[in-house]
Amino acid sequence: MKSKFALTNGIIFTGNNTYTYKALLIEGESILCVVDETNIPESFEKIDVQGKYIAPGLIDLQIYGAAGSLFSADLTVDSINRIEQALLREGCTSFYLTLATNTLEVFKEAIEIYKSTSSEIALGLHLEGPFLNPIKRGAHPEELIIEASESIMEYLLAEDEGVVKMMTIAPELMSSECIQYLQRKGILISAGHSNATYEEANEAFESGVKTVTHLWNAMSPLHHRNVGLPGATYNHHSVHASIIADGIHVDFEAVKISKAMMGERLFLITDAVTSCDKGIYKHIYNKDHYVLPNGTLSGSAVSMIKSVENCVRHIGIALDEAIRMATLYPANLINRDDLGRLEEGALANILVFDDAFRVDSVYFKGQKVDK
Repeated sequence: MKSKFALTNGIIFTGNNTYTYKALLIEGESILCVVDETNIPESFEKIDVQGKYIAPGLIDLQIYGAAGSLFSADLTVDSINRIEQALLREGCTSFYLTLATNTLEVFKEAIEIYKSTSSEIALGLHLEGPFLNPIKRGAHPEELIIEASESIMEYLLAEDEGVVKMMTIAPELMSSECIQYLQRKGILISAGHSNATYEEANEAFESGVKTVTHLWNAMSPLHHRNVGLPGATYNHHSVHASIIADGIHVDFEAVKISKAMMGERLFLITDAVTSCDKGIYKHIYNKDHYVLPNGTLSGSAVSMIKSVENCVRHIGIALDEAIRMATLYPANLINRDDLGRLEEGALANILVFDDAFRVDSVYFKGQKVDK
């Protein structure tokens, strides 16, 4: 028998609407509807959230690891499971497990390991590299950045079976044939670690590059004589961009400007890593972010719920809109109308949190997650 329960006495963010004095009805794995609290069917268990916020589960399209497990350095199913459970407890119910530039062999091994999982929390892999611009490599090793060709891509993705969902590339260094190959594979193409000019970026957007990876970081600058990739991103009518709202990778004022320019096209990622002392990426925790041994900024330490909080407290974005940046907008980008919203038929992935942005409870497909 399907479980039936109602979350009551909270402020409900469904995605497009905000409700008070209403109840969210959940049946089995799915959202049933929102009703007046006086109209809850008798067969539904009532759960009083005591005035807290009820939001869709958060979605992170770029995260490398959590809780001491960096996937690229620990290519195991157990590593994926540990990352998933850590993120669930933080209210992140869907994510793309990401690998930064590495050898093709490591990428292929990661694909095989991921294929052996039955994950429903991790939605697929995001390969950030190796087809980047060395000039804007950031923490990526220059010696492992390679030029794209159809034959290399075919070798890399020959047996991916659709698990590679997203790839960050430097569009100015990738041929139209390679972009078309990724499109045929159904992979979401994102421009990043790029030194593209305004014209090169626009050409890429018109050719099928639909989003931009961590806006401002590791890309051509916004200059008054050449506005580069950021300027092209601002001015385009449909291209999206992710941004890291930790106040370190991008100043909060730059996030504010970006939000004003892009509206619903801007969404949140964490770009989060975890402490790691093996493999290519030896991440060292430094107060509130991670660096490589040489001091290069290598990843954030922010969570998705903290990103939402930062948007509200430091950037002045309304809470409902900050939530959409972490739920509805990334879900729409990856064409998942069953995620990122609390509407009829959507998966019952739910985050309940208080006004201090502390996670109270999390539900995944209608089941409460153990803390």
